[in-house]
Amino acid sequence: MESVFEIVAEPNRRAILSLLASSEQSVGEIERQLRMPQPSVSKHLRVLREAGFVESTVDAQRRLYRLKPEPFRQLDSWLDQFRRFWSAHIDALERHLDRMDKGRMEQDRADQSNTTKSKPATQQSRGSTKGEKK
Repeated sequence: MESVFEIVAEPNRRAILSLLASSEQSVGEIERQLRMPQPSVSKHLRVLREAGFVESTVDAQRRLYRLKPEPFRQLDSWLDQFRRFWSAHIDALERHLDRMDKGRMEQDRADQSNTTKSKPATQQSRGSTKGEKK
C-alpha cells in the first residue's frame, strides 16, 4: 500500500482532493470539472478511498464522495515541524522588511525636506502674459 505522501504526490489525486475540499462530488461531477475520463477518476477515487482520504455515500443512482479528516491530520502533524522552521524565517524576513520600510520612509522624508529647502520661492507675475488677448 502507498504511503499518505505517495498518494497525495499524484497530481490528479490532489486535484480531486481539492474539489472535495469545497463540497461532496459525484464521479460525473469530478469528470466534468477535471476533464478526466471516468475510468481514471474511478481509479483515483478507489486509491483515495482505500487510503482513507475519502468516503462515499449512495444518493439515489449516484455515489457521492467527500473528504475524511484522519489522513490529513497525519500530514498536518508531519508538516508542523516545517511550519515552526518557516515561521522563524518568515518572522525574521518581516522584521527585515520593516527595517527597510522604516529606512526608506526616513530617506523619503529627508529627500523631501532637502527639496523644499533648496527650491527658490516662485513669484507669480501680474498682468497679462504674451499672446493673451484683451
